[in-house]
This record gives sequence, structure tokens and C-alpha cells, in this order.
Amino acid sequence: MRINLILADDHPALIAGVKHELSRIHTLNVVETARDSTEIVELLSWAPCDILVTDYSMPGGEYGDGMAMLSFLRRRHPDLKIVVFTTIDNMAIAAELRKIGIHSVLNKARDIGRLITAIHAVHAGAIYFSPSTREHGEVAAAAQFSSKSVSALSSREAEVVRLYVSGVTITEIAAQLNRTKQTVSSQKRTAMRKLGIERDAELFRFAYEIGFAASIGQPEATATDADSSDSAEV
Repeated sequence: MRINLILADDHPALIAGVKHELSRIHTLNVVETARDSTEIVELLSWAPCDILVTDYSMPGGEYGDGMAMLSFLRRRHPDLKIVVFTTIDNMAIAAELRKIGIHSVLNKARDIGRLITAIHAVHAGAIYFSPSTREHGEVAAAAQFSSKSVSALSSREAEVVRLYVSGVTITEIAAQLNRTKQTVSSQKRTAMRKLGIERDAELFRFAYEIGFAASIGQPEATATDADSSDSAEV
């Protein structure tokens, strides 16, 4: 199942770049693009859209921009999930956006690499805010919970989960880590059981709301590791 997206920004070059990056991810489908609030509202009246990825400042539209536009969209489309992708890096604004029901706020300058992650997280029902805009207490509590929970997983289980919640399929993970699909599926199931999680949506919420994906390093599996894992866990 693919996630249908509408991208909105008043800079054509940025739209083209983001659309190109997202088109490489098999789980994502950019349905349409918009330049202002007028086009966003028009597109939402007919285009299939699971998540709107929009800039905060887009002057010139009939429905304004910033908080006024986003508040209007939340009222008109209460079930629509929204990712705000902006150059504004202000904790007060981020806090207000969260109050009105915005699901994610990312900074264009620093968080471009997090956009794909944020989209998958929001689609699964999580709230994903840039680390720079989260409240300090929230980050501290998440980090403490993450440390306790992740410590229950083996390094291989943690790596499989990290890749899976980043949008990589079981087959692709198996190829990347040189393991069988059965081994990867087994490691994913074991990790979920250790975390007390039953459904994939819950796994996505856990991973992103507590910063799980960011807390795990890059793959370090070798062919020897994969072979021993296959024989031990299949």
C-alpha cells in the first residue's frame, strides 16, 4: 500500500527536488503539488491524499498561510495528516502547531534527511517533530524510555527494526544484510514481542515517538554474522 502525498511550497526548485527524492521510495506516491493555499484547498477537494507536506510561509493564497492556513485545513479536513516542512525553527510556533493537531514539523535546512522517516511515522499514527523543536522534557523522557526498551533487543533485531521503520521492505532488508527473508521476519517478530508490540502501526509509533530510529547506528552486519544468524534463528 502506497502513501498518497500532496506537496505544497512556493519555491518550484524545492518542490522538484523533494518530489525527486520521494519518488525513489516505493511506499510513497506524490499525487500533486501546490504553490499556495488556494491550490492546496482545490487539490484536497478531489485528489486522494493521505498526508499533506506543506511549507509554513506561502503568501498569496486565498486562505492565507502560516497558522491561519493550517488552522483552516485542520477544520475543513480533520482527518488529514499534515507535515509542516519549513525554514522557521521556533519552538513556540511548533508548540502551537502541535496544539491545533499538526502531526509533524521539520526544518528544511537541517531535517531534509528526516522527511521520509517523518512521513512513514505520521502515516502510522505517530507525532514526529524535529529534535530542535521538541520540548526538553519530552526529549528527556523519550530518551530514558528508549534506552530501557532498546536494551532488550539484540543488535541484529534493532537493526532490522531500524531499517523496517525507515520504509525498507523485509525482502530489501534481507538482501542488504545478506540474510534470508525468514531470518529477518523472525528477528522483527522477536523484537516486537520484546517491546510488547503486536501491530506494525504500533511499531512505527514506538520507533518515532521515542526517537528509536535515531538512536541506532548504521548496519555493521558481515557475511559471517548473517550466516550464524540464519543457522541460529531460522
